[in-house]
Amino acid sequence: MINILLFAHLQEAIGQSELKVDLADMTVGQIKEWMENQYPQLSLQHMMTAINEEFATDTMIARAGDTIAFIPPISGG
Repeated sequence: MINILLFAHLQEAIGQSELKVDLADMTVGQIKEWMENQYPQLSLQHMMTAINEEFATDTMIARAGDTIAFIPPISGG
């Protein structure tokens, strides 16, 4: 199992801030694709991603017990 954290509009889109899913040993890119299939209202292809609080690329593999965070672009002024 892995833990997926969602923030801002991603959280609002699915009504949850956290998911526990059995997607261990998949790449970040594969997890994004799975998420978009499960929740078609999400678009994660341009989101920054972190595994265990360290930025991750789409080719990195999530292991059992990892926490993945999808981080929307930040804007401000």
